[in-house]
Formats: sequence, structure tokens, C-alpha cells
Amino acid sequence: MRGRAKPSDDEEPVSGNRRATPHPSASPPPSPARGEGSRLVSRLVVGLCCLVLVEAGVLALDAAFPPDLSLAERASPVALDRNGVWLRALPVERGRWRIRADLDRTDPVFLKRLVAVEDARFYLHPGVDPAAILRAAGAAALTGHIRSGASTLTMQTARLLEPRRRTLTAKLIEMVRAFQLEARFSKRQILGLYLTLAPYGGNLEGVRAASLAYFGHEPESLTDGEQALLIALPQAPEARRPDRRANAARAARASVLDKLARHGEIATASAEEAKAEPLPHRSGFPALAWQLAGALARKAPLAQASVLTTIDATLQQRLEALATQTAATQGTGADAAILVVRIRDRAVLASVGSAGLGLPGGWMDMTRALRSPGSALKPFIYGFAFDDGIAAPDTVIKDESRRFADYQPENFDRVFHGEVTAREALNYSLNMPAVATLDRMGPGVFLSRIEASGVRLVRPRAGAVDPGLSLALGGEGISLRDLALLYAALGDDGLAKPLAYTLDEASKRPGQAGMRLMRPESAREILDILRETPAPAGRAPPALTQGGPRMAFKTGTSYGFRDAVAAGVVGDEAIVVWTGRADGGARGGLTGRDASLPLLFDVADALGAPASAAHPIAPRSAPPALRTLTQASDGPRLIFPPDGASIQVDGVGPAARGLVLAAAGEGLSWYVDGAPLSPAPPTGRTVWKPAAPGFYRLQVVDSAGRKASARVRIKLG
Repeated sequence: MRGRAKPSDDEEPVSGNRRATPHPSASPPPSPARGEGSRLVSRLVVGLCCLVLVEAGVLALDAAFPPDLSLAERASPVALDRNGVWLRALPVERGRWRIRADLDRTDPVFLKRLVAVEDARFYLHPGVDPAAILRAAGAAALTGHIRSGASTLTMQTARLLEPRRRTLTAKLIEMVRAFQLEARFSKRQILGLYLTLAPYGGNLEGVRAASLAYFGHEPESLTDGEQALLIALPQAPEARRPDRRANAARAARASVLDKLARHGEIATASAEEAKAEPLPHRSGFPALAWQLAGALARKAPLAQASVLTTIDATLQQRLEALATQTAATQGTGADAAILVVRIRDRAVLASVGSAGLGLPGGWMDMTRALRSPGSALKPFIYGFAFDDGIAAPDTVIKDESRRFADYQPENFDRVFHGEVTAREALNYSLNMPAVATLDRMGPGVFLSRIEASGVRLVRPRAGAVDPGLSLALGGEGISLRDLALLYAALGDDGLAKPLAYTLDEASKRPGQAGMRLMRPESAREILDILRETPAPAGRAPPALTQGGPRMAFKTGTSYGFRDAVAAGVVGDEAIVVWTGRADGGARGGLTGRDASLPLLFDVADALGAPASAAHPIAPRSAPPALRTLTQASDGPRLIFPPDGASIQVDGVGPAARGLVLAAAGEGLSWYVDGAPLSPAPPTGRTVWKPAAPGFYRLQVVDSAGRKASARVRIKLG
């Protein structure tokens, strides 16, 4: 009998049915199920990695070759008036009217029917409709030729953005571009792009341009026939133009109406009725507030289809006609501009930039041009003086000939009136009292207060330290817009705020803090004075007007009669008008009172301002301390000769007639190059007889030791 091997010490004997137990450290053999699971996970990981790589590649290609949106970016928005009336849009390249679609202002029934006819599954597919492609391929296979292009609205938009010849390659590119558009834009935005770029015949692109040109209104509300025509035109815009191809347009419209009836989008009876609508004829585009509307349209961001301005189209149209009539009566080359501002929200209700585009320079916006205001800033000189306690409405000011250093102004009529009140001086626009008041205040103070309100005054010598007293008489440039800002501040108790040109800006103005130009009391006093200004010829004086609006107004005439300005406040509106020449040429004898004030009153009549009650009559007297305007105590002032003067004399030396020196001040003593001069008896005047031609320094000293000097040149005649 063969013996059995003895088990080793580390082996466990097996007896009976007992099976050997593997050692704990031994690895079990892999099961088939676990192996399959590992391979599946590996495949999934590899698949996900591949998918990520594909997506990364697609995104990289999309970023490297994005759709060309330049045509859409060059589309023009529409500037609308405050009630949604079309003012102006801008043409794009080659005079094409590519107007941005505004789906908020487009008939929703039209949008629904457009989608039903052109792309019923527009809101379901990702840019390409597989069902439409299969249907088109099947039809082509059965008939042997292409009967349907299977283009979705997104694909049509891609083709409009990047026009190509109709080939299979072009169709494939359109599909790719459609996916890219769907990834970038919402369905509503894609529909807006299509309705911006769709051609409607001639140079019309976009549903808004087509609707206005063919039907005379925005596509906010369209008849059934109008909707069908606008749906049909983009598929063959030149072949179906209603103004040139009437029969083709009528047939295309009928085909769309039949399709809408089959889809249940319109009743059959309504479709038949729409087929009988007369075909439209093309008309021109509106161009109201041409300069302002164009400027606002140019500044509109890309996503903005409509610019809602503050303009009132009805008022604008009336005032443009008034400006044209006024310019026509003032000679060849005459122009006019008007600005109307509602004071409570600074909304610009009308902006007439010129009297007509056909005039020389008529394309220029004269409300923005820098022009001399003449005397139109005098109310602010007196208003600041009232504010600072320098004067009151009934302070007496001397209207007399006077030299201020090297500046010697005159009244317009070259007549001096002696002692007048500030009220009278402003009513009759006297120059000397205004200059004296500005001199007392300081032209630098006046300039800084004006410019602190946001107004820009441009001086011929902008680098000069002293702005000069000529500020009182229009020796600076200002735009009508800034002048309107100042007069609107007068009507708002002295509070200056920027003008508003859009409804969004106007909504913010009532709560805006603004800049305090002058105290409310001073502003009201100025307006009360200006309401007493004599009315123009042919108008009843304010004192004889019962129940009508009382306008506070001021006129201005620039040097050489180049600019005639009139500004006023009536009711809740501030009005500024200008007449002149766009090239700045002189016009003989036309003053602000003659050339612009009648236009100002005509504009006020067009506004229909509410009636205003007369102010109660009150005693007029200035406070004792302000009964007379006191001049600034800044030492003596040289009157003659002024600093820098070049004087021609008949002779020199003791035998010469000599020059009579003049200065303002108390206890004056004169010196020439440091040597004193004595007054000549018996007149007491100081006469200087230069010893020889050449340069001299004159000096005058008052009793307080204050000095004024001038360097002059003496020449022999």
C-alpha cells in the first residue's frame, strides 16, 4: 500500500468533505463580471475625454471663425419723439436704409404669422431643422429637382449676414453659422436680426424701413394684407416690389394669405378681403429735428433699436415752419434756430437746428454753435448782484459816459440817461449800468459762477487772466443750449440742471439736486423785471393783457449785428431763439429786438402757455444801504491814456499843446517816469507835455497811496 505524504507544518490537513482554505495573503482569481465592468468604465472615460476634446475643438473653431455681424452692427436705430413718432433714422453704406428692428414696437400677430409661414418649428430646433431637411431631400429624390430649401429663419439670417451664391457648400456653411447664432443669441434676438437685415426692395432693409416707406407708419399695427406683403417680399424683393411689380406683389401676397389660411392663422373670409387691399406706393422718410435726432441716433448703443427723445413732433413741425418763414424774411443767407425746454424736467420739447437743409450751412446745428449772446446775459449780472448784496431792483445806477481802464462802452443808442434804477437799466438793456455792476462784482466772479452751473463761455482771449468787462455785452461765445440752461434755471428758482434729450434723462431731472445759480428770491426778482420789458411792435404790452401768459424775456445783439438772440420764460417753458448767418457774416441793422423777438413771441403762442395772473403792485424802493450802486474801492482808475496806448501828437516840449490826463479817484497826483506833474491853473486839470517822442510810464496816486500806472508811447504826427 502506497503511503500518503505527511503534510508540512504550514498546511492544514484535509479530511472528509472539508475543502482546503486558501491562505489569507493569496489573491483570488479575477471574476469575469469585474473585468467587464473595468473595461466599460475605461471606455466611458475615453469617450468623455474624446467628447471634451471635440467640444474644445468646436469652441476653438467657433472662436476662430465667428459669424460676421458687421452688417447688423452698421444698422441704424430710429430716433422717436416722446409719443413714439418717427423723427429720423440714418442711412448706412451706399445710401441703404438698414433700420434696426424693434420687436417691442412690432405687431405681435405679424411676428407669429411670419414664423408660421417661414419656419413653423423655429422655437424648437437648434438652428437647423432635421425634419425640414429630410422632407426637402425626399421631395428632391421623388421629383428630380429641389423644390424646398429647408432653410430655417436662423439659416436665412446667417445668409443675410454673409451673402453667398446658392450652392451646396454655401448651404453647409449656413447650417454651421446657424448653430453659431443659436449659441450666441436668443430666439427673439435672432428674429430681430432677421427683421433688421431682410431686404424689401430697392435700398430698403428691415421691416421698419419697409413699413414706413410702403405704408407710412411703423409696423406696430399692420393690416392682414400689409402683414402678408411684408412676409412675401424678402423671398424675392426686386421681383415683388409693389411700386414696380404690382402683379407679382399681388400674387405673392395672395399666396402667403392662402398659406396662412391653411395653417389656421387667418380666417378664409379675412384672407379674401385682404387680397383686395390696394397695393402701396413708396414714400420718403421723415426728417424732423434733423440735427438732434441724427446726433442721438449716432450715439445709440448697438443693442438699442429706438431712441426715445423728449421732442414733441407736432410742436417741432410747427416751429420748423416758423423758423423757415422767419429766415425767408431776413434776406439771403439768413438762418434761424429755436430751442424749447420744459423747466420741470429740462426736457427739450423742440430743437430747430436751422431754417432748412437747403440753406447755406443748413445742415449745421446752430443750437450747438458758439455765438455771441449780446446783452442776453445781463439778467444774470443783476441776479448775482442781488444775491451778493451789491444792488437791489431799485438801486440807482449812473448811466453816464465812463472809461473802465482801456474799456469804454457805450449804450446801443449812444444816449446816456443819467440816474436809472437797476430795474430800468435791465428793462431797457442799458450798457453802462450793466458794465458798472459787473465791474463792482468782478468779471472773474461772474464767469466762475456761470461756469460752475455747467455752462461754457468761450472768450477770444481765453488765456487772459482777467475775463474782462466785455462779458456784460456779449464779448464771449455761448451756445443756445447753454443759454437755454441758464434761462431754465431762472424759471426754476435759480437752480441749474443739464438739459434732457431722452425720456430716460428727463425722468431723472426732477429729483436731481442741480447747481444753485442764484437764490430763489433773486431769480424771481429778475423774472419780475423781465416781464415788464416793453413788448415788440404789434404786441399788446403786458400791463394791458388780461388772463394771458406773461413772458419774461431778454434780447441780445452781437457786435456787427452778426447774431440776434431772444430768450424768455413763459409758463413752464424756457425758449431761446437765434437769427443770423451760419457763416457768421454781418447783417446790417438787424437787432435781437427786431429780428428775433417776434419769433420768440410766435414760439410762445405755439406753446399755448397757461394764463398767469398779474403780480400785485407793491411800493418800490431799495434798502437804504443799496439806494445807490457803490463802486469798488480798488484805488484810482486811469481813463486817459490807457495802458499800452500809442499816442500821436503834433509837437513836443514846453511849446506843445500837451495831453490832458484823466483818472477816477480822490486826491489824485500824477507822475511821469517818477517826476511829479502839477495841475495847470486855473482849470486844475493835469496837462502833460512830453519832452520828446518815445516810451513813458505814467502813474496816478490817490490820497490813500493807491496807484494805477500805464506805459504809453508818444509819436510825432
